[in-house]
Amino acid sequence: MRKEYNLSKFIAGCSEMKTRQDAWTHEEDILLAETVLRYIREGGTQLAAFEEVGDRLNRTAAACGFRWNAEVRKRYVEAIDLAKKQRKERKRALERAKKMQQAENKAQPLSTNLAAFQQETSAFLPVPAITLEQCIAFLQTLKSDEEHLEMIKMENERLKHENAQLRSHNEKLQKKLERLEKQQSTVKEDYEALVKIMERARKLILEEEYGVQPAHIFRMDKNGNLEHIAKS
Repeated sequence: MRKEYNLSKFIAGCSEMKTRQDAWTHEEDILLAETVLRYIREGGTQLAAFEEVGDRLNRTAAACGFRWNAEVRKRYVEAIDLAKKQRKERKRALERAKKMQQAENKAQPLSTNLAAFQQETSAFLPVPAITLEQCIAFLQTLKSDEEHLEMIKMENERLKHENAQLRSHNEKLQKKLERLEKQQSTVKEDYEALVKIMERARKLILEEEYGVQPAHIFRMDKNGNLEHIAKS
């Protein structure tokens, strides 16, 4: 028996297929835009955003990507730029927090908060909701570490200044020691010269009064004392 061809059902089916495959509602476009912007802001990929929207709207990721690039993206140029800036700012904030953690070498409380914050802000996973209390606790810890780092810098400057003063004082003492050594050398030379003069004067007196050579000769030792030298 020949089947009767129902033209009205065929047309209705084609209309339903066309509506399902091609037509996008305003709400669907907004969902697509919000999801893609969130992934950009959080460091995710647009492909992952398309897959998420496709699962929610029962569409393929390719269809979502085509809709984004062909229609929706041009309406959100400024929003895309802002999301990219927010992604860079978040990345820099995480890098600064990581450097401060390494500099302070603290296990608690910054490392716990930072590890949780980094885990929640993974570049490849959607970010779970962060409570206000967690944000406040993290910012308070960050502020405390900045104050501690500032104190360390001030102490370092004080030690540098003190070291410079000690170095200057040491140089002054070194110069004073050199002057004293020079004075000691001059006094020693003068003393030796005086001893020689006295010895010559003694010889002259003995020769003039007694006509004899002196029987004793003296010389000064290394400590500045006179020592007797027997006449050979």
